[in-house]
Amino acid sequence: MAGEITETGELYSSYVGLVYMFNLIVGTGALTMPKAFATAGWLVSLVLLVFLGFMSFVTTTFVIEAMAAANAQLRWKRMENLKEEEDDDSSTASDSDVLIRDNYERAEKRPILSVQKRGSPNPFEITDRVEMGQMASMFFNKVGVNLFYFCIIVYLYGDLAIYAAAVPFSLMQVTCSAAGNDSCGVEADTKYNDTDRCWGPLRRVDAYRIYLAIFTLLLGPFTFFDVQKTKYLQILTSLMRWIAFAVMIVLALVRIGHGQGEGHPPLADFSGVRNLFGVCVYSFMCQHSLPSLVTPVSSKRHLTRLVFLDYLLILAFYGLLSFTAIFCFRGDSLMDMYTLNFARCDVVRLAAVRFFLGLFPVFTISTNFPIIAVTLRNNWKTLFHREGGTYPWVVDRVVFPTITLVPPVLVAFCTHDLESLVGITGAYAGTGIQYVIPAFLVYHCRRDTQLAFGCGVSNKHRSPFRHTFWVGFVLLWAFSCFIFVTANIVLSETKL
Repeated sequence: MAGEITETGELYSSYVGLVYMFNLIVGTGALTMPKAFATAGWLVSLVLLVFLGFMSFVTTTFVIEAMAAANAQLRWKRMENLKEEEDDDSSTASDSDVLIRDNYERAEKRPILSVQKRGSPNPFEITDRVEMGQMASMFFNKVGVNLFYFCIIVYLYGDLAIYAAAVPFSLMQVTCSAAGNDSCGVEADTKYNDTDRCWGPLRRVDAYRIYLAIFTLLLGPFTFFDVQKTKYLQILTSLMRWIAFAVMIVLALVRIGHGQGEGHPPLADFSGVRNLFGVCVYSFMCQHSLPSLVTPVSSKRHLTRLVFLDYLLILAFYGLLSFTAIFCFRGDSLMDMYTLNFARCDVVRLAAVRFFLGLFPVFTISTNFPIIAVTLRNNWKTLFHREGGTYPWVVDRVVFPTITLVPPVLVAFCTHDLESLVGITGAYAGTGIQYVIPAFLVYHCRRDTQLAFGCGVSNKHRSPFRHTFWVGFVLLWAFSCFIFVTANIVLSETKL
């Protein structure tokens, strides 16, 4: 849950942590990136991808700095409590004036020296896994905490809506094609509408909604229980993901090498920047999961360098995937879910590979959906929780799971436009989580750290972007993006 201090978990090396972060960031968003690239033009897409990757790296270092500051405050509070207990045991006198004065003096002077005296290498060592919700409660006021949870909840709703649409859409594309709509003899340029026939009298949109109903009935009940992703399931889904990505890149390169590349992407098309922005923000999202990734890393000496290396590798991978896609396929033939471009017989002759790539999102997304649903449900509970209070059984076991499950399913029922769903989720809730929250977290944690520890103690995990200018720049960028995307949506709807 986003608002708890959780167990650190089994430690792993920094390079294993690098792989985990790579796996976390490179997910569903990567599958929608090729179409966004083709729509916005390759040069604009490349520049925006690099810039947004840099901005995501900046705010990732902000979150790591806030985690270190939160650990230092928790360590200081534990030592203060221990000292008070020792004072109570060693003295029977109770002079409240002296106690208040001593506590004040310790708060001003003692933490700087005593933390180091007691053998801790550095008060800012990241040893406790402090989730973002807990950091928000430590550094924000009540309004800030509620806004944090609102942003997290909206983002998770968008996540669930994307997943709820992606699985039925992939199943519809594969099975309707297998039923005869897209046999090997049909031209690859054939376009289908939702009203086209799928099986007999059933339209494609009917098939999509049938699959959505089955998906909801099979995975929806997990929202009413507690579920977590096991290590072996994570390994399996990660393995499937990398096999699928590698096969798609190799197949695209082979087609381009054989002179079968059909893509001639424009240099720039600013009408596609809105969706590209949202897709890129969504595709670099990791800030909300950093505590669970960074805390178990055994050696954090070169943590910032490793994160920077991770971002370079991710940028290279996104560039390779997207550029091979836009030069292999024409822009108007690229699907919202890139894997579906390889479900065509003229692209992949081997039926097993076609079905594996076409159904790849079904396997991986289906395992993630219950996890995210339970996370969203728990965030709802945390948002409305009052100290010492408990929820009635009906509210706890029925109301919260229902309000978690119903909205994203309704959104998926109304649309399966994955590019727009990813774009809107990334542009709004993603901007809040990736830019606004980390910027405010690092600003307030720096202020609180200076008050508690004084100016003589330096945070060993302090961001390289330590000047206040960077906090202001991130917030200004987030506000500008919000205005740009909103204006673009309004203007697009006005034209329609």
